[in-house]
Amino acid sequence: MNAYLSISPEVQAALDAGKPVVALESTIITHGMPYPQNLETALAVEKVVRDNGAIPATIAVMGGKLCVGVAGDDLETLARTGLDAAKASRRDLAAILAKGKTAGTTVATTMQIAALAGIKIFATGGIGGVHRGAETTFDISADLTELSQTPVAVVCAGAKSILDIGKTLEVLETNGVPVIGYGTDAFPAFFARESGYPVDYRADTAEEVARLIAIQSDLGMAGGVLVANPIPEADALEADEINARIASAIADAEAQGVTRKDLTPYLLNRIFELTDGKSLVANIALVKNNAAVAAQIAAALATSR
Repeated sequence: MNAYLSISPEVQAALDAGKPVVALESTIITHGMPYPQNLETALAVEKVVRDNGAIPATIAVMGGKLCVGVAGDDLETLARTGLDAAKASRRDLAAILAKGKTAGTTVATTMQIAALAGIKIFATGGIGGVHRGAETTFDISADLTELSQTPVAVVCAGAKSILDIGKTLEVLETNGVPVIGYGTDAFPAFFARESGYPVDYRADTAEEVARLIAIQSDLGMAGGVLVANPIPEADALEADEINARIASAIADAEAQGVTRKDLTPYLLNRIFELTDGKSLVANIALVKNNAAVAAQIAAALATSR
């Protein structure tokens, strides 16, 4: 795999020196919002990581390489490519590399590439999980499998609200993935601060989370850690309101026959429309919040090591 890995000089220097590095995914750039807002958001999230003491490493697939630390003209190109880029999960990676295509990386693939580069902490918006109705569709995100087998800690605002969060947590438990609430006993639901389900354990400081990650590594456990960080209260959407919009979006998707990898982008875009753009504002706020916490954890982990 290292033959396909391209790490920027800044990120490589930080890794060699044992400095904190935070991986960032790129589907929010390619599939999350239009240009130039996607570029502005990517740069803003990277700044948050730097402001909190770590080096950002945006990950994407470009030019037949797994690129770690996409920046400058390459980041501009990725942002301009937008929806013309592929969406790379684990199953897609070899085909995308073989064709030399540009792709944004999902949570699963960002974890995979981060681990190859030696990055331990990854900040995203929300993980994928078990879709509603999965008992008949079997629509379960590869993110959950990746969390069970790749030793990267993922800081997120919980699972996306469009999912069946109860079943998602059951799958994480089955796969031995610890779910840590950052300053909370409740598992967050992306746009809302609480889902109605508890976390496995609570940690109130970056140092507590870093110690847990270090111990899991020392024990030789193969999987990752999920750090559930609620959206800031000022940016959260009211739970009943967002749940009603999600139900409408799911009904629209069913009526139009949208399934599989097209389902999540469709639902997020439809929710954006149904909330008059409020969902996107909340999404950007929670990603920045996760980036800050991830950088603090990465700094604490680097200090402890």
